[in-house]
Amino acid sequence: MAKTFSASDVASHNKPTDLYLIVDEDVYDLSKFQEEHPGGKKILQRVAGKDASKQFWKYHNDKLPEERVADVPIGANADHSLQAILKKYKPQLQVGSLDTKAQPAAPPSPPATPPPQKKEKAEPVPEAGTASVVPTQDVEEEEAMDAYGSMIPYADPSWYQSYHTPYFNQTHAALRDEVRQWMEDEIMPNVTEWDEAKKVPDSVYKAMGEKGYLAGLLGVHNYPTHLTDARVKSVPPEKWDLFHEMLLTDELSRSGSGGFVWNVIGGFGIGCPPVVKHGKPALVKRILPEILSGDKRICLAITEPDAGSDVANLTCEAKLTEDGKHYIVNGEKKWITNGIWCDYFTVAVRTSDKGMNGISVLLIERSHGGVSTRRMDCQGVWSSGTTYITFEDTKVPVENLIGKENQGFKVIMTNFNHERIGIIIQCIRFSRVCYEESVKYANKRRTFGQKLINHQVIRMKLAHMARQIEASYSWLESLIFQCQKMNDTEAMLKLGGAIAGLKAQSTVTFEFCAREASQIFGGLSYSRGGQGAKVERLYRDVRAYAIPGGSEEIMLDLSIRQAMRVHKALGMKL
Repeated sequence: MAKTFSASDVASHNKPTDLYLIVDEDVYDLSKFQEEHPGGKKILQRVAGKDASKQFWKYHNDKLPEERVADVPIGANADHSLQAILKKYKPQLQVGSLDTKAQPAAPPSPPATPPPQKKEKAEPVPEAGTASVVPTQDVEEEEAMDAYGSMIPYADPSWYQSYHTPYFNQTHAALRDEVRQWMEDEIMPNVTEWDEAKKVPDSVYKAMGEKGYLAGLLGVHNYPTHLTDARVKSVPPEKWDLFHEMLLTDELSRSGSGGFVWNVIGGFGIGCPPVVKHGKPALVKRILPEILSGDKRICLAITEPDAGSDVANLTCEAKLTEDGKHYIVNGEKKWITNGIWCDYFTVAVRTSDKGMNGISVLLIERSHGGVSTRRMDCQGVWSSGTTYITFEDTKVPVENLIGKENQGFKVIMTNFNHERIGIIIQCIRFSRVCYEESVKYANKRRTFGQKLINHQVIRMKLAHMARQIEASYSWLESLIFQCQKMNDTEAMLKLGGAIAGLKAQSTVTFEFCAREASQIFGGLSYSRGGQGAKVERLYRDVRAYAIPGGSEEIMLDLSIRQAMRVHKALGMKL
């Protein structure tokens, strides 16, 4: 049973070495926490032994009660969100509650729910003089799932909010709940700290492996049980599909940090699939278990100082030794996600001078020697480990060739679909984060005597954010469904243009939502930390999505050129 205190009991703990205070009738012992307090120990010592609820709500007002809105000064800047503060510190600092605090009532037992009835299709009425129509068989229709999440309109996909869906079922709902609980309990309270440190703890990446998440992010149609013993707790491996992968990336992106998402899935999600799909069986068998367990890391290295989207003109060179047993690699790669931490590099190299027909892909291991990496300081995605790589006479066994020599361009192009879909999923969820944060803030911030949400100009901003988010997301669901039905080659040919178009659409949507959210938050989105922390951070991350994976301009041009070429082959009539 939780310990109770009277107000006078708490008042006796009013010294720097014995410091208690009250927040909303809960009692906290902050004696040892003073040195860690971001605002300094003097702030805590001024309220030692007292009820500090009003002061707490002024500076930690993420979920400010309606009756306390007036207590918050205009322009007050919260150092942390209440949600993050309580999740991170309450378990270790709370020592009890006041004896005046009402105990929560036991929840009522839910009423018994009858099992869903099978719905029958209406039996057609035969026309006069015709034979009777044979009755159709019973058809069981999928029921809409229970409401989930904040229920702020458009803050989550519609199927989270009790709307019907043709794509998702209870296995997806179970995965959603599993990932969201992990994110909210262990990840989101720490994201700002990790971003500032430019590093996510290795234990988090290891957890991604142990939970089976890494194995589920390979862009393959079936969960790779032959490569790992890890299993996703909430989804049987035989039921895993591309919508589970989509949902996993989506829920990770609720962190509101491109740096975090790229840290845990960025390099892996684009560097590992080519090895799994095109690597020699012996190579895959040797390296994949350690990668999927989270013990070793891998990334993709294509971009160079002078070759980005123009892959056919890369210059990093691989020459075959006279005995034909090794490639000697020399060259540089730039803007490589996760590179500073990686053990393996999936590298595009030039093995012939024939443009795109002279590109090969090698799996280079850091242990081969001749591999040097240095961190690059960039505008956004701080904790992603953006890297400059130099290969100097790196000796690579021919067994590490991915696909066939001089046919690596196809490997790269096939992989681009998976990379771009990952970017699309992240951008749309980041757009939702900007929108959701804006809705919450607009419902508590007051200007000119009323809440922001009551100003038409603010509602217009939210409406434009929502319409772009929902349009982009609907296109995404459609493309994932097509990917689920097609093999990689068919998807590359038929869907490459559409995926490129949606990549541009989603990054433009993300940039729009980040800007509008910043306008709604005002100065709070300009300073790091506080109530506008997610918006400020995501605004910095926008360029990291608009350019990598193919810039918006190139994506839009590719989307039309590819569509025209494919539909001409399909019989387009002009």
